[in-house]
Amino acid sequence: FFFEHHQHKMQSISRSAAFRTALRAYSTGITRVGVVGMGLMGHGVAQQSAASGYEVVAVDISADQLSKGIKAIETSLAQAAAKEVKKGKKDAVTAEADAAAIRSRITTGSDLGALTSCDLVVEAIVEDLDIKKSFFKDLGAIAAPNAILASNTSSFPITQLGDCTGRAGQFIGLHFFNPVQVMKLCEIIRTPETTDATYNATVEYIQKIGKSPVVCGDTPGFIVNRLLVPFLAQGLLMLERDVATVQDIDTAMMYGAGMPMGPFTLADYVGLDTCLSILQGWTKRHPEEPAFCIPKVLEDKVAAGKLGRKTGEGFWVWQGEKPVAPAQ
Repeated sequence: FFFEHHQHKMQSISRSAAFRTALRAYSTGITRVGVVGMGLMGHGVAQQSAASGYEVVAVDISADQLSKGIKAIETSLAQAAAKEVKKGKKDAVTAEADAAAIRSRITTGSDLGALTSCDLVVEAIVEDLDIKKSFFKDLGAIAAPNAILASNTSSFPITQLGDCTGRAGQFIGLHFFNPVQVMKLCEIIRTPETTDATYNATVEYIQKIGKSPVVCGDTPGFIVNRLLVPFLAQGLLMLERDVATVQDIDTAMMYGAGMPMGPFTLADYVGLDTCLSILQGWTKRHPEEPAFCIPKVLEDKVAAGKLGRKTGEGFWVWQGEKPVAPAQ
């Protein structure tokens, strides 16, 4: 009788969505995830974590940005629910209830004090090295003793940031890709100080939120940007040398190399100011690396305020999300 009763009880529990999501989080020791910075990357990480069963604390010092980030999450959840209903995967009541359950796992805060109960804190604030260093110094002093601290930086040295925390062994890089809800990749950057426990728990967390992790040492740009940004720069240098036009270089790389967009379209999409900032940081920190150079045409565009998609013109003229003609 005891076995049958126990088996029936466990079967009932196993059918509980709450139990399954709690179990997923419990296995890593990570149950509560803090995300700091509610911009494009931060709100995506927060949503993906909550959708995978984690309790999430979303923090931004800007009340306006925090509100925008939460609104973006709610919009994304509503769109995902409508899509599931349209495809016949769920009825409207179930889809809306599931979306509401995800939203209910996200609480908000305006300062680091909201993060003291988090097992993992992911930083996604402005891409400024000095600001990040100051942030991690403060976070290291207030976070839970066993908390793992992570940066979503796309270009700065993870080792330097980890040293600021006073707990380098519990520090790791987590470079997500935009939009986080869609892009499967996450680069995990392990420093020489990162402990096995930190690394293993982080890998499991990334897998549980539905991402495919790749592991990289603390090298400039990690894997993707280390290959991608110099590629963009070489395209710009070809334009400087008057070898080919913007349109022809982009067309050649799309049809000849199978890329979804050419280097000029991609640079515009990322933001020419962002590309310039990355290259400036790399050339300053690694002057001996010949792959890191700053094309003058890039500097000129940024100086003119023509930053690409977000300003409506860079190397292309843009209408919303679409490049329509090469800029003159």
